[in-house]
Amino acid sequence: MRAVIQRVTQASVSVDGNVIGSIDNGLLVLLGAYSADTQTDAEKLAQKISKLRIFADADGKTNLSVNDVKGKLLVISQFTLCADCAHGNRPSFINACEPKRAEQLYEYFKRCCEESVEAGIESGSFGADMKVSLLNDGPFTIVLECRNSKIVDI
Repeated sequence: MRAVIQRVTQASVSVDGNVIGSIDNGLLVLLGAYSADTQTDAEKLAQKISKLRIFADADGKTNLSVNDVKGKLLVISQFTLCADCAHGNRPSFINACEPKRAEQLYEYFKRCCEESVEAGIESGSFGADMKVSLLNDGPFTIVLECRNSKIVDI
């Protein structure tokens, strides 16, 4: 499972011109699921994201988590994070999770985030053509991946 996490002062997601999810201070999480991903990967990734100390403390050091600043998460499914661009110029999505299972993992990940993020979460609509708007704070962006129940460097 791969997540792109952006610290934001505001973010929203729209479908057909209607805002379906919106947060102020918090984290925008773009999530992609690979075919080998499990619920344990989703749990570990959600826990890691909720504990990341990427918000500034009173001294300006990145020392606080999303819970410490009472921030929310905006979680959006994005299978294109699983693109393989190693061969040719057209991305391959052969390693991405098939849609039905990907949606189950996405929904499970959201439930895990709801349990670990005190202020709650908002979300996009799986499989929809979404428009995402954000104001990245910093900018501060981190890419995390969980494979075989372990957070790994990419």
